[in-house]
Amino acid sequence: MSESEGPVGDPLPQRPAQPAEPAQPGEPVGPAAANRTRWLRLGALIVLLVVAAVTVVRVVSATAPPSREQLRERAELTGKQELLIGVKDDQPGVSQQLETGAFVGFDIEIAYMIAEDLGFEASRVRFLPIESEDRARRQARDGNRYVTVDLVIASYSITEERRRQGVIFSAPYLQTEQSVVTRADSDLRPTTFADLAGRTVCTLATSTAEQNLAAAGARAHGRNRISDCIRELHDGEIDAVTTDAAILAGFVAPPAVEAAPPKVKIENPKPLRHFDIGASGDELWGVNTGPNPAVRDLVNLSLEQARTGRNGKRWRTAFDRYFGYAQQYSVEQQVAVDRQPPPGPGDKVEVRQWPWERFAWRHPSPARPGPAFVAARGRARPNSGC
Repeated sequence: MSESEGPVGDPLPQRPAQPAEPAQPGEPVGPAAANRTRWLRLGALIVLLVVAAVTVVRVVSATAPPSREQLRERAELTGKQELLIGVKDDQPGVSQQLETGAFVGFDIEIAYMIAEDLGFEASRVRFLPIESEDRARRQARDGNRYVTVDLVIASYSITEERRRQGVIFSAPYLQTEQSVVTRADSDLRPTTFADLAGRTVCTLATSTAEQNLAAAGARAHGRNRISDCIRELHDGEIDAVTTDAAILAGFVAPPAVEAAPPKVKIENPKPLRHFDIGASGDELWGVNTGPNPAVRDLVNLSLEQARTGRNGKRWRTAFDRYFGYAQQYSVEQQVAVDRQPPPGPGDKVEVRQWPWERFAWRHPSPARPGPAFVAARGRARPNSGC
């Protein structure tokens, strides 16, 4: 008997096919409906993610440090067409104006670097000569009048006294020390301030070096410009000049090859000799950024990049070009430390940067204009205070 037959050989009755369960009301039927469901769910997820991202951005923007662009707005640099910078015009190797009107020197290279990080290409930077006593007020000569500059980058030593007087300094960008130069044919060979006793020594009238000289028994001779001191030294009117080694080294070294002679000339130059007098403490040069804290933060960001980031090579190139060149002529005195000094307390700046901005914000290629470009259009311790 086959399995398809009953007990008496009759075929087994066929079971009726079970009908499919009816679809529930509102439930999509078929592949198209399933796709629509998936797209709806994906769209809802995207909306949820966008809302979450917007919420995170708003919270971070409200509580995190400002961005660079916000700092530029607070510094009132957005839309500004020209950046005015007060600089020295008579210090070879540091900041010197040529007969063409262009400025050259280490301070000038640092000024261009900072200006670019602030959003100003070289053609929008204008240098104005500034005297030592005017640096605190940021007053520089512009033809026959005086104007307030945005920054002062003029071999300006950071001191607590100047801070108490209201000067707002950036982080330091150069470390040097006080030294002395004499004429090479002089019998004066100072190794300490005490060796200057009874001698006539010139320095900047606004520096604390006058007090140091008086304490040593020297006859302090103050001038507004260090080039005036050097001129009197060449003429034999004084015995020595004292100020920062980085400044004096430029006068000891022979003139560097430039496209034009300097505007401030030294007549009848004589060979000079540079001496280390063992002055305690360092001279740390900073930028007078003015009262706006956002300007100071932006300058400090630029200097931090020079110390640890992308601007380091540019800082080092400027150092080697000017101070490295001068060092070979100042064998007994170190011109300056070949590494940017670390920031002081309060100099660190926190800035907000989204991950995608790390790739979008790049420093422009260093393209310092040559001399043909006419740009003429601290501490509580004894120091030279230059």
